[in-house]
Amino acid sequence: MHYDVAIIGAGLSGLAAGIRLAYFDKHVCILEKHYAYGGLNSYYRLKGREFDVGLHALTNYVPPGVHTTPLPKLLRQLRMSRDELDLCEQRYSEVRFPGRRLRFTNDLNVFVEEVAREFPSEIDRFARLLTSIRAFEDTRLDQPYTSARGVLREALGNPDLIEMLLCPIMYYGSAEEKDMDFTQFVTMFKSIFCEGFARPRGGVRAILKPLVRKFRACGGKLRMRCGVERIEVDKGRVVGLTLESGETLTADRVLSSAGYFETMRLCSDTKEDPPRGEVGRISFVESFVVLDAPAADLGCESTIVFFNDSETFTYGRPDEPVDLRSGVACCPYNYDGLDGGTEGLFRLTWLANFDRWAGLDEDSYIAQKRSYEDKVMEQAAEYIPTIREHVVFTDMFTPRTIQEYTGHINGAVYGAPRKLRDGRTRLENLFICGTDQGFVGIIGAMLSGITIANLHVLLEDV
Repeated sequence: MHYDVAIIGAGLSGLAAGIRLAYFDKHVCILEKHYAYGGLNSYYRLKGREFDVGLHALTNYVPPGVHTTPLPKLLRQLRMSRDELDLCEQRYSEVRFPGRRLRFTNDLNVFVEEVAREFPSEIDRFARLLTSIRAFEDTRLDQPYTSARGVLREALGNPDLIEMLLCPIMYYGSAEEKDMDFTQFVTMFKSIFCEGFARPRGGVRAILKPLVRKFRACGGKLRMRCGVERIEVDKGRVVGLTLESGETLTADRVLSSAGYFETMRLCSDTKEDPPRGEVGRISFVESFVVLDAPAADLGCESTIVFFNDSETFTYGRPDEPVDLRSGVACCPYNYDGLDGGTEGLFRLTWLANFDRWAGLDEDSYIAQKRSYEDKVMEQAAEYIPTIREHVVFTDMFTPRTIQEYTGHINGAVYGAPRKLRDGRTRLENLFICGTDQGFVGIIGAMLSGITIANLHVLLEDV
């Protein structure tokens, strides 16, 4: 079978790319190796409950009537209405460090007032930083790498403020340890603080299912449990895809959302594994904690808390299985208009070391999960005081789970540290979209697929 475009991976970027191409009558096939679509942003059912994976919040929220930011641009490109997403806004979220707290909502002015309250001597510097962030062209695909820490140290005088800005932005989008690209920082700052958080009333399913319906309605072919075994290469071009079933297919162009190194090691002319220092190392464990009452009834009203309880904020792969010094506590039902029923739910996220989970035998793996379920609960009690006595069910995924279901080397949620913003690879007709293209988050992933589809297929075919 021959296609105009074959897409590896039915995550958000792959689905968005497929829809965009199918709208313009391209013959498109999406190949997904697992039984569930969504990739890093999917869902599962366990013990009669459904849990979202990936989605804490949809960033880039803006109210109706705003037309120039990423969310409305995305909706136009995919021909979707806001009503399909049925978005509920966050109540408020927080960044908590020892002795300091910054609250933010979907109104940037609230965050500016919080910075002025907590760091009064920094407010003029912070205002100038905001001006430079607004003027920075983070959508340009040719921006050179610049250290975000370096820029922030020049702009701000208080190191605590720098770390409190970096904490949520790194947790929600940095593939790099200890630092990040300033372009990525600006994109995430705008999406979190200048725009804001919302959640579809139906969770991630409310995003995925309409995407799949649109793709199929436009004539797109979605093949599940259909992994790519090898990308056949000849004279600098992809000439075919060999599937795990032994079947082969061809396409004029191939888009891959599987990750750069994960994609390139499938190529028939690749002889070596990727350089160890260039692959991603940022991974997480996450606990789902079901309570016998809504979180708000237990005194926990914030939507998301980004916390750090050590003297310094350290973002990177820890030496131990889990780093309990910092993390994220998300309450998926603490959005205006959302009703979780009689139960409450928290998602507790912590940095983790892939190697310390991957090498365990099954019994040791289960025992370590149980051990850390207790440890993270104890640590979370500092930020959610009443949680322990109300727990009725818990589940945890680890870096090992992430690698199993996404194929990402090291279970690296955000992929490799250096991104291919234009999506080009060494092969003439193979392009990267998704995590390793550089746009992250729910909105960013879909915009990545659209950007690469537009740039390397639709515009080239005009």
